[in-house]
Amino acid sequence: MSASTVLPDEAVFADFRNQCLSTEDWLNKYDKNEMQVWVEHPPASKGNHEPKIHKIKCKMVIRDVSAATMYDVLHDGQYRKKWDPTMLQSFDIARLSANADVGYYSWLCPKPIKNRDVVTLRSWQVKDDEYIIVNFSVKHPKYPPRSDLVRAISILTGYFIKPTGPNSCTFIYLSQADPKGSLPKWVVNKASQVLAPRVMKCVHKAGQNYPEWKEQNSPDQKPWLYPEQNTLAMMDPAELSIQRADSLENVDESSKADAQDSEDSS
Repeated sequence: MSASTVLPDEAVFADFRNQCLSTEDWLNKYDKNEMQVWVEHPPASKGNHEPKIHKIKCKMVIRDVSAATMYDVLHDGQYRKKWDPTMLQSFDIARLSANADVGYYSWLCPKPIKNRDVVTLRSWQVKDDEYIIVNFSVKHPKYPPRSDLVRAISILTGYFIKPTGPNSCTFIYLSQADPKGSLPKWVVNKASQVLAPRVMKCVHKAGQNYPEWKEQNSPDQKPWLYPEQNTLAMMDPAELSIQRADSLENVDESSKADAQDSEDSS
C-alpha cells in the first residue's frame, strides 16, 4: 500500500458527508429535545446476534454554540479530558500531514463488557463553511493490541458540523465500527438509546463551556487551525497500514447480562 492511499482523499470526505446527510436505510432509535439517533437498518439477522458492523448516526441541533467552537472542542485533546465521560486514555502519536495525524483512544464499556481501544488515523477538512473530521483504524508498529483491552475497529467514524447561524449549528456524529466480538443486543440498544444521547449532551455542554476554558488555557494554540503550531513528530504515512477487522481476535460477549440492570433490580 503506498503512502498516498492511507491518507483519505477528497472522495472519503465526500462519501462521509453523504452518509451523514442521507436518510435511506437508517432506523430511528431516539428522537427528543432536538436530538436524534439512528442505526443502520441491517438485513434480517438470525437469532440474537447483531450484525458484525455497528453503524450509528446522531444528529443534534445546537442553538447556542457556533460550528467553529464545536469543531475546536473535538480537536482539543487537552479539553477532552474535561468533558468525555467514557474516555480512559487518549493521546496523539504523530502527525502525517498538515491535516492528518495518528492517535490512540481507549474507552469504558458498560459493565461487564470489556473496555475497548483503537489506534486511528484522523483527518480533517473545512470547506464551504462545513467542518468534517473523519477517522479509521490503522496498524501502528509501536501500538499493538493490549491484553487488558479489546482492540476495536473504526471503519469510518467522524463528525460533520454545519453552521445554521453565527452561533448555532447542526452537529452530526457517525460511526461505522466493528467492536470486535459478538455483543449482546442489550449493549447495541443501550448504545443507541442511552449512551449516544448522553455523550452528545456532554459534547454540547463542552461547546458551551469551551470559550471560557480556552481563554485560560493557551488561547492562541490551535494547531488544528494553524499547522505551523504543531509540535508533534512527523511520521511517514507509509509506515501505517489500514487495520482490517479480520486480522484481530473476536471476543464472544453475547451472553453477558447488563450489570446495570442487575444493580437496578437488586
